[in-house]
Amino acid sequence: MRTRRWIFSAVMRLLLRCLRIGQRHRFWPTQKVWQLWLYGRLCLRSLLYNSFTDSDTVLDALFEPVYWLVDHVTRWFGVVFVALVIILTSSVVCIVYVCLLPLILRTYPLPWIFWHFIYGHWNLVMIVFHYYMAITTQPGYPPQQSKSDVAAVSICKKCIAPKPARSHHCSICNRCVLKMDHHCPWLNNCVGHFNHRYFFSFCLFMTMGCIYSSISGWDMFWEAYAAIETYGQTPPPTFTFHQRAFHKSVVYAWVLCSSVALALGALMIWHAVLITRGETSIERHINRKEKKRLQKKGKVFRNPYSYGPLGNWKEFLGVDANRHWVTRVLLPSTHPPKGTGLSWDTTPCVPEQKTALLAI
Repeated sequence: MRTRRWIFSAVMRLLLRCLRIGQRHRFWPTQKVWQLWLYGRLCLRSLLYNSFTDSDTVLDALFEPVYWLVDHVTRWFGVVFVALVIILTSSVVCIVYVCLLPLILRTYPLPWIFWHFIYGHWNLVMIVFHYYMAITTQPGYPPQQSKSDVAAVSICKKCIAPKPARSHHCSICNRCVLKMDHHCPWLNNCVGHFNHRYFFSFCLFMTMGCIYSSISGWDMFWEAYAAIETYGQTPPPTFTFHQRAFHKSVVYAWVLCSSVALALGALMIWHAVLITRGETSIERHINRKEKKRLQKKGKVFRNPYSYGPLGNWKEFLGVDANRHWVTRVLLPSTHPPKGTGLSWDTTPCVPEQKTALLAI
């Protein structure tokens, strides 16, 4: 009897012990998975943590392979783009001299011939001069010596060198550029402090030349286009080979000039707006973000490198006297820009302004 009771009590104690162990380890697999998840998330955050991380930083990281591909393609195809500009421009000039100029000399009155001769050649000279200067003039680079006396606002994380104000790193040229605006593949060169004026002048005079060619050749274009429309008629029109070549050349030149006038004209207007504001293309994005940030704090952003619309244009074009509008703007000029691009004179703050002003 005692043996039965002892056996029963031993079984009950074993059962109770099993129940306690089961209660203690009932959710062991789930807890183990949860702990692994928390540990993995902590490790990932510790590797990628950055107090300045935002949506733009994440997008830049995701598109880094695309940027790398574009940079290398642009670097290797820059010479091809420059050759394409020269070939297309030369083709239009040849068409004008071979096809259109003889027609103008035969049919136009003397005053119009004089106008076309003077304006056309002046515009062509300005285009060739500013394009040549834009592709051959270096944009300007900060000194690489770490012990230089240049006032730097930061350290370039790629060059590991002092970076002056308004300087930015070009991933295509693989170096910092003074007052960098952008890297232009059509120049195979960066647009910076020392060639920014040449780049804008080229855009301006190329747009003017394309508009001039499109307007002057409007009637010739429609006559040539109407003649081409009759090529498929039966019986076919009796056009000679030279006449067919003339018709196709006029249409080609007019379409090319009109397309370039629209595309390059839009780019030229955008850069004219930036120059009026005293900004570059890169500074436009930086200043816009800074303006939004300060608005949330109830402050007003003011561009420290803006001298007013007229002052910005004088600073950009290097105009110091009234005669410079002719000698330095309307005529080819190799005068350097103001300053060295290493330091900049900021505009003074207005003390009467009640709202706090902050500038970067």
